[in-house]
Amino acid sequence: MKLNTMPSRWLVVGGAILIQLALGALYAWSVFTKLLTDPEGLYQFSATQTAWIFSAGLATFALVMVLAGRWQAKTGPRLMTILGGLLLGLGFVLGGLFGSTFWSQFFFIGIVAGAGIGMAYVVPIAVGVKWFPDKKGTITGLAVAGFGFGATIWVKLAGSWFGGLLNNAEVFGLPPVQSVFLIYGIVFATLVLLGSFVMVNPPEGYSPKDWDPAEAAAVTKSNGNGFTPGRMLRTPQFYAIWLVFASSAIAGLMVIYCIQLFGLDALEYHGVENAIVITGTAMAWYAIFNGLGRILWGMFSDRIGRKNAIIAMSAFQGIIMLAMYHGFINFGLAAGLIIGASFVGFNYGGIFALFPAITADYFGNREVGRNYGWVFTAYGVAGILGPLLAGVFKDAAAMGGTPKVWMTPFLIAGVACMLGALIMIFTKEPGKAEAEIAHRRTDSPTNGAAAAH
Repeated sequence: MKLNTMPSRWLVVGGAILIQLALGALYAWSVFTKLLTDPEGLYQFSATQTAWIFSAGLATFALVMVLAGRWQAKTGPRLMTILGGLLLGLGFVLGGLFGSTFWSQFFFIGIVAGAGIGMAYVVPIAVGVKWFPDKKGTITGLAVAGFGFGATIWVKLAGSWFGGLLNNAEVFGLPPVQSVFLIYGIVFATLVLLGSFVMVNPPEGYSPKDWDPAEAAAVTKSNGNGFTPGRMLRTPQFYAIWLVFASSAIAGLMVIYCIQLFGLDALEYHGVENAIVITGTAMAWYAIFNGLGRILWGMFSDRIGRKNAIIAMSAFQGIIMLAMYHGFINFGLAAGLIIGASFVGFNYGGIFALFPAITADYFGNREVGRNYGWVFTAYGVAGILGPLLAGVFKDAAAMGGTPKVWMTPFLIAGVACMLGALIMIFTKEPGKAEAEIAHRRTDSPTNGAAAAH
């Protein structure tokens, strides 16, 4: 396809944001947890059960993303996006129609919708990096910013905007939670399909105007086309990056899952009125700062380097998590809860700009879709450990609704983040000799077909 038939590269960014707005559906899960765990309500799930649904979505998301990176080379980015959007929408629609039990929600929301997110998520990142090799940090941040901002929209629509869909929606006689699932499924599929129209790769050899790839490589020590997934998996750098990703993600995902639960415990224990409204506001600000963090940490990393940005982000998140209980939760202050949630969201959002970019920096641009899929498996593991870390302690607590139950999980998550920063300090970019060997393997006849994509 000729270059003049290609979309503007900034139009590609717009499509990416539209797709990610829908994929942020998973981060709105906490808005449903109060109704799902109400002991006198319709569902009467335990906190651990709701954590398992959320964790299943995250783990499936990460697992399918590994496969999607490989499938995309055969299907092309547009078709992969369409398939992901349809599967995401189908999961929520079926969750609405048949999601009256824990196992049905686990399967439809956690497995089916999670698989759809995994299929579509990798596409805007891989396509964006190819269109913007000159702004990898900034563009990955912009491309995934919609994921965080989307969560704000879905949380507020369900909880409070226009009276809150959970308070008013009734579709086909379904209860509020399932009615919202059904509505959201249709909306999510529509948004992803609209964004898919501009998900196309640039022509082979594409280079932005006034950008010299050779000069950029000399400055950034980029490994160019570098590493195939098999070669990357044999480097210690991959495992270091994986561990740092997992440690940072555990903290953010724990808070996403339980922000309403620990917020209600803290505020109601201290007699604060309108606790449910305040926790909804905290969720919304978390999501807003999650989106901002993706953009700003990405831009920041283009200036100081990906490694330094990851060290700073991990250390900052560790400090916030360690201070969260004594600094924010224990006092039961509405402003403190919102500020703490915003900080956590800001740092957590940075993960999704920094780790795709450092994957491209360390292991090359050409295979970034496949390589980042493997790095992203850390998110799947964190998606199980983070929510369950909160859910298990909450269910096991023998102290009622006091906020003391939350001290231990926040302490564990904070230490994990600090260890992640320490690991990154000692992680060095793969050496030039390793890159040259990997480059020769990438250009071998057996890999030529994949490289052409």
